Amino acid sequence: MQSATAWRKSTRSSGTNNTNCVECRQTWRKSTRSSGTDSNNCVEARSAAGAFQVRDSKLGHDSPVFELAAADFSGLLHATRSA
Repeated sequence: MQSATAWRKSTRSSGTNNTNCVECRQTWRKSTRSSGTDSNNCVEARSAAGAFQVRDSKLGHDSPVFELAAADFSGLLHATRSA
């Protein structure tokens, strides 16, 4: 499975519509619980401006994206490790 990526505009753009800015590509990372297989039954995450975004990998681009604060994402990881 290929990593899905998205472009992120530089914070120096100050949220304007200025086209003179830099964009970076963000990559979704698959959960290590997927054991390196091609299984799509897992969660993908990526960092996003001091927070984290999480989605269901089996839905790919059609998956809803949930944005979590860093503390909430850490709590999610802790809860899944305990399960």
